[in-house]
This record gives sequence, structure tokens and C-alpha cells, in this order.
Amino acid sequence: MRRLATATFICAIAACAPAEAQTPPTQGVLPGAKPKPVATQAVRPAVQAPADTANGMSQAERLSLQSDLAWVGQYNGAITGDVSERMVNAIKEYQKLKGGKPTGVLNPQERAGLADTARRKQEGVGWKLVTEPTSGARLGIPTKLVPQQATDANGSKWTSPTGTVQVVLSRRKEANPTTAALADREKKEPGRTVDYTVVKPDFFVLSGLQNLKKFYIRGTFKGDEVRILTILYDQATENTVEPVVIAMSSAFTAFPAASLAAQPAPRRSVDYGTGIVVSQDGAVIADREVTDACVAITIPGFGHAERIAEDKDHGLALLRIYGARGLKPLALSGGNAKSSVDIVGIADPQSQGGGAAVSTVKAQLAGNGPGDVSLAPAPGLGFSGAATLDGDGRFVGITLLKPGVLAGTAFVPSSQVVMVSAENTRAFLAANGVKPDGSSLDVKAATLRVICVRK
Repeated sequence: MRRLATATFICAIAACAPAEAQTPPTQGVLPGAKPKPVATQAVRPAVQAPADTANGMSQAERLSLQSDLAWVGQYNGAITGDVSERMVNAIKEYQKLKGGKPTGVLNPQERAGLADTARRKQEGVGWKLVTEPTSGARLGIPTKLVPQQATDANGSKWTSPTGTVQVVLSRRKEANPTTAALADREKKEPGRTVDYTVVKPDFFVLSGLQNLKKFYIRGTFKGDEVRILTILYDQATENTVEPVVIAMSSAFTAFPAASLAAQPAPRRSVDYGTGIVVSQDGAVIADREVTDACVAITIPGFGHAERIAEDKDHGLALLRIYGARGLKPLALSGGNAKSSVDIVGIADPQSQGGGAAVSTVKAQLAGNGPGDVSLAPAPGLGFSGAATLDGDGRFVGITLLKPGVLAGTAFVPSSQVVMVSAENTRAFLAANGVKPDGSSLDVKAATLRVICVRK
């Protein structure tokens, strides 16, 4: 049973084709868990609606979702952003774990909770994308698990203080290499018992035991340069390490092209954010990233909006809607948040069945003072630009979700959520000749959906 489960795990993170699997079809499980049989046909009608919702997401959103599910131990498939029954089932398992209804579609609160848990898992192991200095390969390293690093001409090694976890990136020259030959050579290493092998034209994967430690190996070559990632860990640490192994496998880019260095993830063709009315003549504060490079900005119920200013330092944008009547601007003074805050915004329509309801989520301040501070957990998509309120319902700032990045072929979702302080918000408005004239504490009346359409 142990070998069967391990094989399923390795096939999942190596992105095996079903026809090549050496075990019966199973639902993705981590090593040691009992495999659960699933149907071999395409997604059943029962999960069609969740699949449709997932298909409506951007590639970056699906990558982020799969990554977060992997970090909390519910998903062990390849993090590709592709919609699959495995991903839908992982969502359902997460919902059941949290005592919710297993719909296969996360509501904004569930998505925010998942992202926060994944972020804390990443922070717990010190997850960091690094460039190996001798080869230039990109990989993710759990720096708290393996804080000790040694580098020479042959690569780098990261280890835990007691040697229970080791990560090795090695490089060597080899004439006319093939993945099959490389895999065979790695199998013959002393003390190594291979449970599972995947060989593809461009990479190979091995898994098994090596001198009582579990190991995972992923290798590839380009020309005569061979690069191999090896992860060794004590069996007692597998509950902690194996979710990290999935992330490391997906993040490993042995030969990154210059154009694939860490960069902003592709923007959505249609982006949704939240705006706050700050004056009766149509001034609206929004997120700079959400409203950037738009061919059109629309505010439902009011039509076209024009972006007239931006604050690159703090990430704010100033929009203007013309000819609007009956606006109810929010009062932008008087707040005093000490620890917890309420974020009031409009979740992405995909998160609320196409709806546009204003909702509230809670968060904790990661600092105090007049400057911008971090928040946790992250609210769902659509909340960027939302008003942040103290316990008395008074304005204390604007919540912004920082975009994720692509590093090689891996998407790294951002865990950074920033509250731009009320002081910096008012300073931005003053610098652009806007005098906030709101006196109302009715934040929902001042909250608008902002839609950006890009080419």
C-alpha cells in the first residue's frame, strides 16, 4: 500500500499521462494515505458546474488556487492551472475539512481562508524562490527547513541543522545524455531503492527510499549540461515535507530563459476590483494595478470612468465618473484601527455566481502607525481597492492585493495584502486637487464595482 500511494503521488507531481500510470486510477493522495478510486471517464455532470466556474478563471487564478490547495495538503497534482476533477475534488475535501458544504466552488470567505492558511504554511517553512548561483536554475527552497547552504562549482546543497532534510541541485557535463540513461544511472546510486519511475523526453522523476530516507529526484538536460534536483528527508518529517516537495517540483526550472525570470503574472483580459466614492462630483479611489492598461473602465450603474491620476508609490488610482447624481461619498477621517479591521468590497463575480453584492471580510493588522501596513488573511479577488474600517465602522485605509509573479513555469501567488493608510489616501487626493466631501459612514453606499477591460 505504501508503494502504491507513493507511485500515485510521484505520478501526480510529474504530470504523468493516465495511459502511462503503473497503478489503477486513483484520486491524488500523499504518500502513506489510502488511495480512493475514482471514475476514469471525463468530469462527471455532478462537477460540471464547478468545472465551468474554474474554466471561467484566469490561468493565474487557477495556478494560485492549485498552489494553495497543495500547500494545505489537499491537492498533489501538477500545478499547471489546468481544470481537472482532481482539483475540484480537492476543493470539496477542503470545504468538508472546514465544515462547509462540498460544492467544489469556494466562496470569498473560503478562498480567503485557504489563501491565508497556505500563506502561513509557506511562511512556516520559509518558502522562497531562489536562483542557484552556479547554474542559474530557479527553484523554491524552504529556507527554515534547510537554512544551511553550501555552493561549489558542481551546484548547491541546502540542509537542516541535523541533516533530516536535504536539497541538492547538482550539475555536470555528460556527452549525448538521454533522460532514460540519466534515470538508470540515478537508480544505481548505493543504498537507493526506487519505488517509481517516470521518464519523459525532456525530464525524468524517481521516488523511493535511500538509506531509510525518502527521496524525490527530478532531472533534465540541455545540450551536454545535466541538472538534477534531489530532495532527501526522514520519513518522520513526511507530513511537513511532502506538500513542500509538490511546490518544489512545480517551481523547479532547470534552464530558465531570460524572459522567464520572475515577472508579473499575465493580467486578466477582464479584471474586477472595488472603488470607493470620495466626492459628490464623481471622484473614486481604486487600485492602480486593477485599472492599469485598460481600454475601458466601467462602473456598473454609472457607465464609463476615466483614470485621471495614479500613485505609483502606494498603488492607488483616481477615477472620475461624469454626470453622476446621488453619489454618497464615504467620510475619510476619524478611524483608529488597533488590531482587527473590516474590509468592505465586492468579490469577483466568479466567486459569487455572477453577483455583485457588497460583502465584508475581517483581517488583522500586521503593524500600527500612520504608514501603510500589511493585512492578513487576504480577501478574495475583487476586493482590491476596498475600504478598510475600524471597529466603529470608520475609514482607516484602502486594501490592495499585490499581484503574484511567474518564475520560470511556476506561478507564485502573492501573500502580500497592504492597507494604504487614510493619511496617504488623503494626501494622494489632495495632490490631485480632490477635496473629499463625504460625511456618511454608510460604506456600502459608497462602494462600487470597477471593471477593467484589456486587449
